Amino acid sequence: MQFSKQNLTTNELIVLSSEMRKREKSLVFAYLMLLMGHLGIHRLYLKRTVSGIIQLALFIVMFISYIMFIVLVGIDDTLVDSNLIIPGFIAMGIALVGFIALTIWVIVDACLLPGIVRSWNYNLEQTLIAQIVALRPVGDSMNHPGTGQFN
Repeated sequence: MQFSKQNLTTNELIVLSSEMRKREKSLVFAYLMLLMGHLGIHRLYLKRTVSGIIQLALFIVMFISYIMFIVLVGIDDTLVDSNLIIPGFIAMGIALVGFIALTIWVIVDACLLPGIVRSWNYNLEQTLIAQIVALRPVGDSMNHPGTGQFN
């Protein structure tokens, strides 16, 4: 059976509110983490672990590829080895593709974050309400919702 806030007593509403403040996710905090979006930290915060780890791994591959480009091609033209130019540009291509993919992903995440946070908080609230109702004494099922009074 699905319960809502209207089915809770005043004391139960206080408990719900307290637990929600402790556990709910903040949209502002998620957006602040999105500023480091290529690292996937915002997804880890929102318990989207798999996609957060994928973003982090993609960032690491992109970063290593960029460093390989710098090392292989060289910053100074006088040190360029002609045998390393092609692998260097392949590394740069991998870095560029990774950067573009992560940038698009972060832009999409910026649009999706409000819904993800709202969904997380709604599911948390429903879980907490179910737990609170399950903890009610057996004989107290006929209470007056929102008043804290029983028949």
